[in-house]
Amino acid sequence: MAPPATEPTAATRPAARRALLAGSVGNLIEWYEFGVYGYFATIIAERFFTPEGGSATEGLVKTYASFALAFFFRPLGAAVFGRLGDRLGRRPALILAVTTMTGATTLIGLLPAHATAGALAPWLLTLLRAVQGLSAGGEFGGAVAVMTEFAPPHRRGRYGAWQSFTVALGLLTGAGFAALLATVLTETSLHTWGWRLPFLLTLPLGLTALWLRLRLDETPSFRRRQRADRRPQAPHKEPYQQKPRRNPPGKPPAPPSLPKAIALGAGRIMGWSAAGYTFLVVLPGYLQSTLNATFQQALIATALANLGFAASILPAGALSDRWGRRPVMVAGAVLVTALALPLLDLLQSPGASTLGKGFALVGAGAVVGLLAGPGPAMLAEMFPTIVRYTGLGLAYALANAVFSGSAGLIITELVQHTGDADIPAYYAAATCALSIPALLTLRTADQRRTLHD
Repeated sequence: MAPPATEPTAATRPAARRALLAGSVGNLIEWYEFGVYGYFATIIAERFFTPEGGSATEGLVKTYASFALAFFFRPLGAAVFGRLGDRLGRRPALILAVTTMTGATTLIGLLPAHATAGALAPWLLTLLRAVQGLSAGGEFGGAVAVMTEFAPPHRRGRYGAWQSFTVALGLLTGAGFAALLATVLTETSLHTWGWRLPFLLTLPLGLTALWLRLRLDETPSFRRRQRADRRPQAPHKEPYQQKPRRNPPGKPPAPPSLPKAIALGAGRIMGWSAAGYTFLVVLPGYLQSTLNATFQQALIATALANLGFAASILPAGALSDRWGRRPVMVAGAVLVTALALPLLDLLQSPGASTLGKGFALVGAGAVVGLLAGPGPAMLAEMFPTIVRYTGLGLAYALANAVFSGSAGLIITELVQHTGDADIPAYYAAATCALSIPALLTLRTADQRRTLHD
């Protein structure tokens, strides 16, 4: 079927490729930083949150609390940057988001530790984490809006999947750099100054992303919206109604109110958020604190899970273009629910082979990829252009604030108080099971409509 005239055509493919690259690089940096913080959680706990004579476990809990705090600033960032992106354009909002994220992350690498700054050290770190949360909240909505609004017809799943794929690349880059440092540096050097290097690396990466975004064109959907209506409009008034209208027979149902659409979007991705952070970010700290793994062993395990995650994302996005978002995402949620406990029990088994544990880790990441591949396009299709940046950004930020940012804190606290090493599996399985009813409400018609309405 020929693409509609209002959709990107062959003439816009170079701009679409630039949009894919500009959105991907900024997203990679964001998740590289969040991954690094998770991978070095035990060292950060020691340097910033554990005064002399303090409990290592208590320090780790405080570290994850700081981790969670940044996620609770994400909805605010999604609202602020989303408002900017929906009113003034995707490009300026994304430029501001990557600039803020790069500055805050670089400063973390320069912060004085507890031994130097005393009680001020954890507060400074937490402040920078809050700034990171604000900018990260603005990153996802803009990156996904740009990727999907430039996407050729019937390829939004593929284009949107690059957002999730760069999540995997960012986490893998962080894990790889952390593993390299753990190999070439002594333990003393790593704990004293080596942990700073991954945060300082963000500066050249961020400058590269900034350069790419300065060359970015505004999306066709946003330009079309500007031409259609030059008057400023409150995002919640059009096309979302305060009171749903009764539709004539044969017409599609009226869109829900914006708050309901955001809540539904968050419900659809809660399993993706929780399972992704459990298996891809929290895993190193869990393996070290609960299963007594070494730092290197924990990083290798995380790298394997992220390799499985990366390998399944793009195929899942492509399959969702062909088969629909619903069957692919529901399959991922069902598989996580069914396999989380057996996979974790295999990791805990002293009699299991190293190869078997490796396959378990790759499999854990792969099933999360079935959710992450179609997820960005699914969210973009839920919201019209005038509120797309804000709506999908808030849905994602809220799901991550509640179910991802708190994952490390919840898991660590529950394992400590119950002694049950299976808590991570219960957490991932329960959230995916709860997301299945929301995913079942997906309609094929949603992914067939254009993104300029």
